[in-house]
Amino acid sequence: MFTRMQDGTPEDWAVIGAAHKEHFYKTPAHLMDMLRSLKNITAGFACDQLQHSLMTGTLARRDDATDEEVAIALLHDVGKSVNIPNHGPIAAELMRPYVSEDAYHVIYNHQHFQGKFYYTFMGENPNMRDDFTQKSWYDLAVKLVDRWDAPAFDPDFEADSLDSFEPLLQKIFSQPGRVL
Repeated sequence: MFTRMQDGTPEDWAVIGAAHKEHFYKTPAHLMDMLRSLKNITAGFACDQLQHSLMTGTLARRDDATDEEVAIALLHDVGKSVNIPNHGPIAAELMRPYVSEDAYHVIYNHQHFQGKFYYTFMGENPNMRDDFTQKSWYDLAVKLVDRWDAPAFDPDFEADSLDSFEPLLQKIFSQPGRVL
């Protein structure tokens, strides 16, 4: 084994590549752990962020959304487990190798679409979503936010369990579609 990348041999990199591939299959478990950690974050809302995520995923599932749409609905705020202000970009980058480019952009920018409901109260432009009307992913972002995300703050809502989403996360996040 080398101590500087510049000194690596093809044999070294074959070993390293194989070791890295083992971790591809661990992504669903890591995402489940990140979702569980949202139980500790309320951030001023009536329910914790795990409940919110489960509600959002459940609403998408009940709306006959595609598997990818249900997954991004469930995981749209998973970045809050790392950093609340940058949670959209964090979540988007976590999902990027596994989801479509449109889904990536929806998650990256979803906060600007939510802003329609609260940016005015924070001194921001509530119409930021209008900047994206010509994007291929605009309609999906509106659907995510308006139909699944924005209505998902009711602490009495009977959401599907986290475990019920695990097979979907296994299906989508066990093997990246592309490595960036």
